[in-house]
Amino acid sequence: MAELRFDGRVVIVTGAGAGLGRTYALEFASRGAKVVVNDLGGTRHGDGSSSNAADGVVDEIRQKGGIAVANYNSVLDGEKIIKTALDNFGRIDVVVCNAGILRDRSFPRISDQDWDLIHSVHLKGSFKPAQAAFPLMKKQSYGRIIVTSSNAGLYGNFGQANYSAAKLGLVGLAKTIAIEGAKYNIFCNAIVPTAASRLTEDILPPDVFKELKPEFIAPVVAYLCHESCQENGSIIEAGAGWAGKCAILRSNGALLRSSMTDNVNVEKVKDNWSQITDLSKARVLGSIQEATGVLMESIESLQNDANTSDLNNSDVFEYSSKDTLLYALGVGASLADPNELKYLYESHEDYAILPTFFILPAMQAMFNNSGVTNVVPGKEINLSQILHGEQYIEILGELPSEGQLFQKIEVAEVLDKGSGACIAIDVNSYDRNNNLILKNQIVCFALGAGNFGGPRTGSKIVPCLSRPSRTRDLALTQKTSVDQAALYRLSGDLNPLHIDPNMAALGGFNKPILHGLCTLGFSVRLVLRAYAGADPTLLKSIKARFTKPVVPGQTLRVDMWREGNRIHFETTVVEVNQVVISGAYMDLKSVTMQPLANKLSASDLKSDAIFEFISEQVKADPNRAKSIGGVFLYKITQNGKEVKQWTMDLKNAKVYEGTPKDKASTTLTISDEDFLLLAEGKLQPQQAFMKGKLKITGNIMLAQKLAPLLKTNAKL
Repeated sequence: MAELRFDGRVVIVTGAGAGLGRTYALEFASRGAKVVVNDLGGTRHGDGSSSNAADGVVDEIRQKGGIAVANYNSVLDGEKIIKTALDNFGRIDVVVCNAGILRDRSFPRISDQDWDLIHSVHLKGSFKPAQAAFPLMKKQSYGRIIVTSSNAGLYGNFGQANYSAAKLGLVGLAKTIAIEGAKYNIFCNAIVPTAASRLTEDILPPDVFKELKPEFIAPVVAYLCHESCQENGSIIEAGAGWAGKCAILRSNGALLRSSMTDNVNVEKVKDNWSQITDLSKARVLGSIQEATGVLMESIESLQNDANTSDLNNSDVFEYSSKDTLLYALGVGASLADPNELKYLYESHEDYAILPTFFILPAMQAMFNNSGVTNVVPGKEINLSQILHGEQYIEILGELPSEGQLFQKIEVAEVLDKGSGACIAIDVNSYDRNNNLILKNQIVCFALGAGNFGGPRTGSKIVPCLSRPSRTRDLALTQKTSVDQAALYRLSGDLNPLHIDPNMAALGGFNKPILHGLCTLGFSVRLVLRAYAGADPTLLKSIKARFTKPVVPGQTLRVDMWREGNRIHFETTVVEVNQVVISGAYMDLKSVTMQPLANKLSASDLKSDAIFEFISEQVKADPNRAKSIGGVFLYKITQNGKEVKQWTMDLKNAKVYEGTPKDKASTTLTISDEDFLLLAEGKLQPQQAFMKGKLKITGNIMLAQKLAPLLKTNAKL
């Protein structure tokens, strides 16, 4: 088994002059870490100070060949402790907050000084060094923080109300640091040690004391701080050679109301107390969102019960696999992409429905509801006056592959925009068991229905969001068919504007236009392909604004920007360079670049997938490629031998395998593995060139213009 090392890492251990802290410092140092040994040198009650404790541990580390420096500051001076690490070692990777004192008193006898001193050393004394280190860890995209809790904090202990409160406070601190630090690769955990130390040397029986060696706990802390450990936000208990994870449980509880109009009283609490406190089916909740979600489920169940009586009066949308397959074809799904067979074949083992199909029940409900036409005071609205402006859909439950959905429609708000009325319509869809499984919000603009004295702004419309200002992360294109609108209208929207030239002319268009929801279907399908591995079950929600029409036969380019699990996207008609969907985003449960990963794993050469990927991006934006110009020949090597050639003809915006048709402006030779690192941004071109990993002949200056193209378009 390979030894876990900390070479190059800088570790701070507070309270490291004796006991657990000393053992932690020795453990890290023995594995190659540079250690800052912090200890004020006071007594276990927090009195006095001395440099002897920290100096002794530093000497011990150095005698064993390790690297360490001492720091004598109070843990309340966290910035000074961090400065010691920076002044001596230039960085900080790990902070172990271990310092502690005791001021045990029975609850009635605890003085303000007893309370404040314990909280200062334990709670604030962990907060200050961790907070000082956090920005540095964030900048380097790496950090590990340990805070030290106690069984007294988890379970309470006689005579330690002050200590217990501070120690449980550290659990909350650790969990919050873990949440805020996760995206920067900063992990924080709470250790609950049971060990012999100066705090317990005359409290525990001698035979017990000798079995609680700090050496049994230090390896657990060291592993939690190693780069290979992905534990985050956890409570880990350790002692006497045993370790385990602790968690907070909650019972399934009891609903104390039988309907939305029912009240809660003391008697109902008493009658349900056994169910409220029954932990036999308790579950671990991992976040405050999850805990709140359980409460929301209770509220939704009451709402569902309240709506059960009028379910039969809801708008009913019936569909079968024939409808979903026809819809998939209508929004451009094709057998040309093997990943899309599941959208087009009902017996496929991974048969799936494109999620934008489930906007159709909401549209049907809106057109079937005559109440929508009289929501503006004093004005009767004709459906021909209504333009579909924005669309939101949120998936809440499992979507049936066929059957019935029951729609409940409500006008959320009507805004007076002067030239027209903005109408937001909420449509909730339920399955036959009255489970709410999806929400739609349709935002329409009724031409000529404004100036009725209503509010201009509201709060109930789900907002669109501006895309990031940086260059797009990825783009995919697809040409629509001249028959696209004729095919899509068979999914239910039979408006002649989309097929009859005469009706299109009356609407002010030279040709019939494509349905906006068809354009959205194309866009969402391409985003799912790029960031969800074409897996629609990863979708949580979509929001989009329709800005311009598309003519069937035009090419759609979907530009995408990833921000965590949110993918911003913008759709443009390539032929006229006009944005047709804006302010759009898709929220995913998780992101997977599986199609590209499959290409990488399927090919012996990783560069093949990257060149194919670059080829797609060049097709998406040929003008950008042509602005670089030049013909580049890549010679790919493996084990020192040339194994393949690729041509990037940026004069003609073409990327293909083989030698160039015209003379190459520049020839670049690089190994398959190094080209992957180059594309991932892990290897800089200049660095590769200087180290001889990248060899260039011909127009070297022209090759420098490739860097932005590779950095942006080969992002994996």
